[in-house]
Amino acid sequence: MDITYVPMARGFVCLAAVVDRFSRTVLAWRLPITLSTVFCVEALEEALGRHGRPEIFDSDQGSQFTSIDFIKVLKDAEIAISMDGNGARRDNVFVERLWRTVKYEDVCLRASAAVSEARASIGRYLSFHNGSRPHSAHGGRTPDQAYPNQLTPNPAAAQPRRRPTHRLPESRSDEPGRHGSSRHGPSGATKS
Repeated sequence: MDITYVPMARGFVCLAAVVDRFSRTVLAWRLPITLSTVFCVEALEEALGRHGRPEIFDSDQGSQFTSIDFIKVLKDAEIAISMDGNGARRDNVFVERLWRTVKYEDVCLRASAAVSEARASIGRYLSFHNGSRPHSAHGGRTPDQAYPNQLTPNPAAAQPRRRPTHRLPESRSDEPGRHGSSRHGPSGATKS
C-alpha cells in the first residue's frame, strides 16, 4: 500500500491504493482530501473483505501505516507486517510504476476541477488498468487475469504454500512459479 499526491486544476488530493505485488491488481483505493489514517484503514479493510487475507502486507513507513488503528487491522487478521526501509526506493517499485502510469495516462491529461470528477476519472482508469490493460510481466494478460483469486475471499490464502521440489518446464510460461515467485511467496508477497 502506498499514497501519492494527485494534482487537480486547483490544489491536489491524495490517492492511496492496495496493490497485489504479483499480479499488480489494484485491490482497493481511496481518494481523500486529507492525509488521515481513516482512508488507509478503509482501503485495507475493503481489500481484505473482497480478496481475502494475504500472508504478508507491505507498505512504506508513513504515519498512516504505522498508526495504531492500521496496525491493529493487520494484527487482528494475523497478517505479517513488512515495511519498506528508509530510502529503499526499489521496495515499492510496482506501486510507484502504478502512480506514474495513472498520472501520465489519466490525471495529467484531465486536470479535474472537482474531487468527485477526479474520483470518477481515476476509478475508470483503475478499472481499465485491472481489466483491460495487458502487462508484459504476465504474458499479455491483464492484472485481473493474473490475480489468483479474483473477488473470491480465500481464508486459506494465509497458509504457507509448499514449494515444488521440481522446476516447471520453460514452455509453461503461464505459471507464476516460472518467474521465481508465487502470489504468497517471499518475493511475491502481496504489495500494498
